[in-house]
Amino acid sequence: MNKKNIITGALILTSANFITRILGFVYRIYMSNLIGAEGMGLYQLIFPIYLLAWTISSSGISLGVSKYVAQENAKKEYGNSARILKASVILSAGTGLMISFFIFFFASFLANSVIKEARTHLSLKILAFCIPFMSAASAIKGYFYGLQEMFKPAAAQVIEQISRMAVIALLASLFIHKGLSYACALAVLGICAGEIISFIYIFFAYRYDKNRKRHVKKASISMLKAYYLLLSMAIPLTVSKFITSFLSSIENIMIPQKLQHFGMTANEAIGIYGQFSGMAMPLIFFPSILTGALSMTLVPAVSEAKAVRNTRQIHLTTSKSIHFTSLIGIGATCIFLVFSKELGIAFYNQENVGDMLYSMAWICPFFYLQATLSGILNGLGQQMILFRNNIIGSFISIGFIYFLIPKLGLLGFIWAVIASSITVTLLHLGNVLKFTSISLDLNKWIIRPALAAAATGLTSKYILNHYLLSRFSLKSSLFIVLVILALMYVFFLFLVQSITMEDIKLLRKNH
Repeated sequence: MNKKNIITGALILTSANFITRILGFVYRIYMSNLIGAEGMGLYQLIFPIYLLAWTISSSGISLGVSKYVAQENAKKEYGNSARILKASVILSAGTGLMISFFIFFFASFLANSVIKEARTHLSLKILAFCIPFMSAASAIKGYFYGLQEMFKPAAAQVIEQISRMAVIALLASLFIHKGLSYACALAVLGICAGEIISFIYIFFAYRYDKNRKRHVKKASISMLKAYYLLLSMAIPLTVSKFITSFLSSIENIMIPQKLQHFGMTANEAIGIYGQFSGMAMPLIFFPSILTGALSMTLVPAVSEAKAVRNTRQIHLTTSKSIHFTSLIGIGATCIFLVFSKELGIAFYNQENVGDMLYSMAWICPFFYLQATLSGILNGLGQQMILFRNNIIGSFISIGFIYFLIPKLGLLGFIWAVIASSITVTLLHLGNVLKFTSISLDLNKWIIRPALAAAATGLTSKYILNHYLLSRFSLKSSLFIVLVILALMYVFFLFLVQSITMEDIKLLRKNH
């Protein structure tokens, strides 16, 4: 197999994520103008059901097929890869079909008793039709991740979003005048269209893919063995995601209530929480587009190296990924510390959001590293350890929310996020060090990047205040200075030798 460059794969997924996020932003503006705030509210009520269906039918199986296809391809057992894919599609589509029947026939119960909004009944019935397609597509995408061919699933992601927007634009005139129930149904119809068209694309991408020609060798594992392999990874992953999602829901319910105990009114509590979760945190998480994509590519890369007992490759992949993520995290910390006020005003015209960005800036390296370490541990087959660490983090967060928010207000929630993230990241890191035996290079990975970030931050802040703001608007000045900051940060990283040409050569090599 012509093995792919991990960084190239991550950049392909990053580009797709960036495009879909921009399209998603445009889509939300269009939908909010089309169906109004109340219609968008109804649409958002459908999402927990949609995400839960994805978690149960797709999340664990997609990672499982990615891991085991990578392992079998490393051993040149191409027939086994095909068999694992077949088993994964049967499992995911079968599970998706059962969930689909449940949602369709119990739509009235879900709308009236769970969501507590009767107008979502039609939307739930429409949503039920796309679940099997979403599940099967996730399995096939996992197959391509296992082959480290990132373009096809990345293209499917973009096609899904474009299809969603196109269908809504074409059908809007038929639905909107019929009331909010149909307006919400239109938005869900867009989701379904996107999932089905994405499935059709990824199915034919697999069917006509040149790698399929290699599946002439008979599989050496039975279908029963393929099911066992997939379920051994999918079940703990799915349970973990389900439980952490459930605990996250508890957190989201508790936060406005505890803010009221601090002395806020209900509207103030919801407003403050909305600023934090809906405005500040999306900006904090935006750089994680790259580290999240890196995490996806690490699962097959580490699994493949493990399958052929290539310890050196595991060490190299792990250490370079942690190094790379650390540089991104420290650079993001610099941005949010130095330009927190400007970002809050430029994006939302609210200094309060800037204060939140400043408070959360220090957590960026931990946020981003957590995703990368999760990818490594998944590749090593340590799903139960990930589950344990995430549960510990959730309980820490819930404890902080329960006891600190009534005393400290929003600051208590910020401490909850910080304490939980640092704890989980350090637990993940300790496990990665244990299973890979790599050594931490604190000087090259943390101290030198911190010096580069400090020099970059001071210089770029001076440029903004003394040269840009007097000539351009705040938004234009901020855009220019962030481009300058990125270039300067890379320059200073080379200057302090946190990255060298040798590192670039290693990244360019095929793994």
